[in-house]
Amino acid sequence: MSYVANITLAPNGRVVIPANMRAELGCAAGGTLLARLENGTIILEPVQAAVRRAQALVGQYIAPDANLADELIAERKAAAAIE
Repeated sequence: MSYVANITLAPNGRVVIPANMRAELGCAAGGTLLARLENGTIILEPVQAAVRRAQALVGQYIAPDANLADELIAERKAAAAIE
């Protein structure tokens, strides 16, 4: 769903995110949001959403059948054998 709201910036820099927007984001009191500045626009997103976005971005470079943990363990074992 799409929401638009006028939000006032307090003198100390604080903003209040309207309740309907917080509910849509699934943010409870004390929740954590990630803020990023993109082309002059502030974007707020729940940390979990940012993690999923980052995983999707990285995931496109990894083969579907790859096991990164096993690959890392094999690399570490090979490096230890050389030392």
